[in-house]
Amino acid sequence: MSVWGKWLLGGAALGFWLQLPALAGLGDRDCLECHSDKTLTKTNAVGKEISLFVDPAKLAASAHRTNTCASCHSDLTEKHPDDNLVAQAVNCRACHTRQSQSYGASVHGRAVKSGDASAATCRDCHDSHEVLPPSSPASPLHVSRQAETCGACHDQQAKDLAESVHGKALAAGVRDAPTCTDCHSEHNIKSLTGDASRKISADVCSRCHASERLNTKYNLPADRVRTFFDSYHGLASQYGSTLAANCGSCHGYHKILPSADPGSTIHPAHLVATCGKCHPGANEMFSLSKIHVDIAAARSTSDLGSQINWWVRKLYLLLIVGVIGAMLVHNFLLFFKKVAAHLRTTGRPVLRMSRSQRWQHAVLALSFIALAITGFALKFPDSWVATLMGSSESFRRWSHRGAGIVLLLVGAYHLVYLLASRDGRRLVQDLFPVKKDLADVWAAIRYLTGLSSEKPQIGRFGYAEKMEYWAVVWGTLLMGVTGLMIWFKMDVTHWLPRWLVDVALTIHYYEAILACLAIVVWHFYHVLFDPDVYPVNLACWDGKVSQHWQAEEHPLDPTPKASAAAPPVGRAPEIETHSRSGPP
Repeated sequence: MSVWGKWLLGGAALGFWLQLPALAGLGDRDCLECHSDKTLTKTNAVGKEISLFVDPAKLAASAHRTNTCASCHSDLTEKHPDDNLVAQAVNCRACHTRQSQSYGASVHGRAVKSGDASAATCRDCHDSHEVLPPSSPASPLHVSRQAETCGACHDQQAKDLAESVHGKALAAGVRDAPTCTDCHSEHNIKSLTGDASRKISADVCSRCHASERLNTKYNLPADRVRTFFDSYHGLASQYGSTLAANCGSCHGYHKILPSADPGSTIHPAHLVATCGKCHPGANEMFSLSKIHVDIAAARSTSDLGSQINWWVRKLYLLLIVGVIGAMLVHNFLLFFKKVAAHLRTTGRPVLRMSRSQRWQHAVLALSFIALAITGFALKFPDSWVATLMGSSESFRRWSHRGAGIVLLLVGAYHLVYLLASRDGRRLVQDLFPVKKDLADVWAAIRYLTGLSSEKPQIGRFGYAEKMEYWAVVWGTLLMGVTGLMIWFKMDVTHWLPRWLVDVALTIHYYEAILACLAIVVWHFYHVLFDPDVYPVNLACWDGKVSQHWQAEEHPLDPTPKASAAAPPVGRAPEIETHSRSGPP
């Protein structure tokens, strides 16, 4: 501890010991000599006369029964009241730190800080000496008495609540009915006035009306929250509109009544006025529009407009599927024909990938796609990807593991292929990074930024293909190790700490994102969107590329000249080159 820390600690201890005689001399009986008098009163800062009477019986039954008077009123000495010093407000924070912090951020706490002497304090809600837990029926914060307690300051709101469906339910003993603190919070009291529409609808009303338990228990409509957020008002509030109507805009905030009640703001007699608050000029025809519309279930309603809406929706769904489906089939067949004709015309005589390499690439690609789909379905079980795979988490998990096993097996086969075959050993040699690759990177930067008109001269494999190949090797090893650690975590934790599995899970997830983005941004460009190969580089299918592409992308890779004899129509001579073993 520093010198200053020791000094402060010593000073605090000295102050405490100096005060002890005063506190020790002021016992509870001394306080009750005066405060047991029922006529003892004072006038507070706003001119209101308040009682200073303390009932010893109630104090003994309160939550603070083990406290002494001096433990809360530590500012008083045995000279009180002859010293004419008024007792300061009790510092509840000394024992209730978290609650005091929340209160300080509330509308009441901020008002007190701004100097509003009428703002509610701890005492106003909890009482002063008869502090009881909220579960006690005698507590001012019991569910049956909250409106009465809050009504001491918020009289009209308390009256409105008492007349509402919520207030009547509370009076009937329905504990699930919302009280003041259910909507406004407990210590961090929110006024909700001027709050965003989305906050009121999503964070307040939805807590009960989106609850399957409450909707089932009290036979309430189950779709009110969902259909609101599907409406214009709900969508506008979700995207930040401060003017969009929320639940309270139509139903009211405290005096919430059923639509059949003549006093309800959504009663047919009042709908025009309610809608007119936001839509000037609204008439009866306008007010007939429904907010909570579930088109999918509208057929079973008796409302003519809803039924017509259901049939229009059904017809359009059939029309969309039929028309767009026919367009897709037509254009796919047309695209296939034109691509085939284009490839026959241009010819692709250079064999870029051998049959073995094409099979390895195909299995790798399919297992990678399966891993991406199943992996993200496991990570995000509420996503549409997971929905397409069905509701079985076990199926998604084992599908992911199966795809992982296939990926590891093709990786093992590729390693054997590299070591045991002549083409494999040549592939490693040609893909191994060399000093020229750095020069090619710099030349490519100058060419792509317009600083040079000369493209880098690439051999069989350039820096781009080498980086991608070794990234696949690294990613397969990393994803394989971390995936197996996650799969066999019980076995792994026999030897390693559990947190290493958590680290493996983090690596597995973010490496998957990195790999997927790299495939989409990098690999797909070179094999799909590059103008020289668009719409697709078919080397992955038959191993062949055109002489033009070979000359443009790999000019230093020696390619035998094509035969002088013209090829038959629709065919081109196959020329086996030194590039026969490798990626496109």
